[in-house]
Amino acid sequence: MKVRLTALLSVLVFAVSASAAPGDETPQWVQQAVAIKVPTYEKDVPAVVLLDEESTTIGSDGKVNEVYNFAIRVLRREGREYAEGHVGYIPDIGKVKDFRAWLIRPSGETKRYGKDDVIDVAGDLNDVYNEYRVRRVSAADDADTGAVFAYTYTLEDRSVFSQSDWAFQGSLPVISSRYNLTLPQGWRAEAVTFNYSKIEPRVNGTSYTWELSNLPPVPEEPMSPSLSNLVPRLAVSYFPPASTQTLSIKTFQNWGEVATWMSELEDPQVVVDDALARKAYELTALTKTEFDKIRAIAQYVQNIQYISIQTGLGRGGGYRPHASNEVFAKSYGDCKDKANLMRAMLKVVGITAIPVSIYAGDPTYVRATWPSPQQFNHCIIAVKISDQTQASTVIQHPTLGRLLIFDPTDQETPIGDLPFHLQGSLALIDAKNETDLVKMPITPPEMNQLERTANLELQPNGAIAGLIMEKAKGQTAATFRTEFRRLSKPEYTGMIERWLTSGATSAKINKMEPTDNVADGGFTLNVEFSANQYAQLMQDRLLVFKPVVVSRREGLALTATTRKYPVVLHANAYSETVQVKLPPGFTVDEVPDPVKLETAFGTYVTSYEVKNNQLVFKRQLSQQATTIAPADYEKVRKFFESIRAAENSPVVLARQ
Repeated sequence: MKVRLTALLSVLVFAVSASAAPGDETPQWVQQAVAIKVPTYEKDVPAVVLLDEESTTIGSDGKVNEVYNFAIRVLRREGREYAEGHVGYIPDIGKVKDFRAWLIRPSGETKRYGKDDVIDVAGDLNDVYNEYRVRRVSAADDADTGAVFAYTYTLEDRSVFSQSDWAFQGSLPVISSRYNLTLPQGWRAEAVTFNYSKIEPRVNGTSYTWELSNLPPVPEEPMSPSLSNLVPRLAVSYFPPASTQTLSIKTFQNWGEVATWMSELEDPQVVVDDALARKAYELTALTKTEFDKIRAIAQYVQNIQYISIQTGLGRGGGYRPHASNEVFAKSYGDCKDKANLMRAMLKVVGITAIPVSIYAGDPTYVRATWPSPQQFNHCIIAVKISDQTQASTVIQHPTLGRLLIFDPTDQETPIGDLPFHLQGSLALIDAKNETDLVKMPITPPEMNQLERTANLELQPNGAIAGLIMEKAKGQTAATFRTEFRRLSKPEYTGMIERWLTSGATSAKINKMEPTDNVADGGFTLNVEFSANQYAQLMQDRLLVFKPVVVSRREGLALTATTRKYPVVLHANAYSETVQVKLPPGFTVDEVPDPVKLETAFGTYVTSYEVKNNQLVFKRQLSQQATTIAPADYEKVRKFFESIRAAENSPVVLARQ
């Protein structure tokens, strides 16, 4: 399974107009795949990969010939969606020479898919000028349980880097997965293996083969690492002889060479003209501190429209930002354009900033053992600051000093904070003197605090009404802000209603006031509600209810008794105070015992108090950012199980 940086599939589609090639014989490798007797898997496994093989031949001039063969057997009706093939290419340097597919039904009947069945799709609709495209063929509507779908392609391409990577599987089980590499005479290949013991290749001259067989399925578990950190992956670098100069292919021996290459692409693009300089001075004219200057420019850059324009991808254009004055004039750009514009504006006001190459979406994706720009898919910025500026997203660099890390692309996360999916990641400061990756900051739990206050009034018939007030900070606020901004008003209201009715089934919203305080990183939500039926009246004498009327937005998902993979926790903190005015004629008869849980990864505390004819319930959670090994799963499961039990415990009132 070839790992690619660019998103493969979008919905911008046009048909490839050509006639099908009749009379294609089913290749021998497909016949062999059909004949494979597969093991018995759990009933929820939808399909099994019979063969996943790529054969890549590298020319000394940088030309690449890639032949790919893939076959899959559908085990359940839900597995039909896997009966699909695709190949990505860049039109000005790549050419798809052959793209065919077959569906072999259990009866032995074969359906062939030719040119008329292929569609061509844009790599990403957001990248309006992105040259990357994907050809696709699907047999999902034709495949039945027991059918085998297979496809092949031949791609002629040109490589920018002397590197490639290969994932031996996705979530499905795999019978055979192979990566074959053939190099020019005198060249050599080196490989590192991720998430698996070192895979030694079979070598014949300058041909290498890495292979794994009979890989089990990867079960889906909540709060687990990403798939790229669970399945076996291979990263290959290949090198010409020391005496040979190959200018058409870029090789990297270490991270210093990667950093130098990146900086040579990025540094010349910092272009300041009069218009850009005037805007930078205008934005910072009334600021008083270093942080205020940075924040003023950061907010401006964040609000520039995100549009990616990618040209010259086959020549490294995907890593080079557009000139900062061009981005400023057009008022749009992608992540590297935004970082570059912010860098230029900060330069105008005397502040140094450096681009940072990073992987967005998985903080544990980048590995230090494989120096390659192909490990990155995003660009953020590091701002050099004095001791005057304090923030949770500051790192101390051994040579560059104090650096404030910021993502100019994320409109929901202000300066001084960092998205969860970047926190703790290994990243590269794109400066010529850099030699190692650096770890991105992790914000403490209290920075992502959610504070909730509920003032409620309970009636003798079990009805309840009141006001819930939430104040969120950090990445908790960013999540709420994203929901508020990206959902329509009816969708947002519906989401809040579902949240309320999950605890009080008959609840209705009387008034709702969300407030987006993005400048200070906060988000507040006030909800007035009422529910005609909440507490249970038993024997006309006892009134039973849960003081936890509404749950946290995120569920407590760890309910399985066993675990195969680690548990990944984010740093967050939560506190709630619930004040319930008791109904006339009732007193508190029974309350649950207070709870106090203390572990290495988190603490949880509850308390109950009765005063001034009110029941006051408090709960507080503090959770550390950490990864918990499967061997310690029982500890974290019991922790969250105890929280669930505490929050489902009822209070009993008795009629006087």
